[in-house]
Amino acid sequence: MKGGLVVDSGFIYEDEKHLTVLKTSLFFANDGFTVYDCKGQLVFRVDSYGPDTRDTGEVVLMDAHGRCLLTVRKKRPSLHQRWEGYLGERRERQKPIFSVRRSSIIRRCSVAVEVYGNPGEEYQIEGSFANRCCTIFNAQKESVAEIRRKVDVSTNVVLGKDVFSLCLKPGFDGAFAMGLVLVLDQMNGDDYVDGGAEVHPAAEE
Repeated sequence: MKGGLVVDSGFIYEDEKHLTVLKTSLFFANDGFTVYDCKGQLVFRVDSYGPDTRDTGEVVLMDAHGRCLLTVRKKRPSLHQRWEGYLGERRERQKPIFSVRRSSIIRRCSVAVEVYGNPGEEYQIEGSFANRCCTIFNAQKESVAEIRRKVDVSTNVVLGKDVFSLCLKPGFDGAFAMGLVLVLDQMNGDDYVDGGAEVHPAAEE
């Protein structure tokens, strides 16, 4: 599989990688996250941002040491809920490296990801993030990452939606994938009063 956008090459793995994503606060639709590998080592974190994000529209992804990897920010005004991603901590007049948007304002819609500076590199997100079941596909319709409900292997019990798995295919940047998770969480938070956002495949042209 051809590699895509690289936020940080330190999070690209040669083998399939399974990460555990934990929401660190459950009081709001949009909260902080901690992300661990299979050995229990912290990989990413997002400090709890609660309701204030509705004002700033900005979320920062950090590594285990608190280094800013990526900032995702809601573009306003935006009819189709467009979000943009910036390397590191966003600065004024900094150009985004990718954008994420709903392809329709209708509830049943798809989410499209466009990478700037690399024509032809795009991604489609299909499934339901609200139910923690969706897949990120590249332009060749290859799965590059999956979000799934977490199962307790000792009891075979499906855990709550505040804990879920992020499966990375070989060569796909985990920091980019986690940035997309943050956008999906924000979109889901915007739809929280409606019972959660769903993303569905767009009609074939």
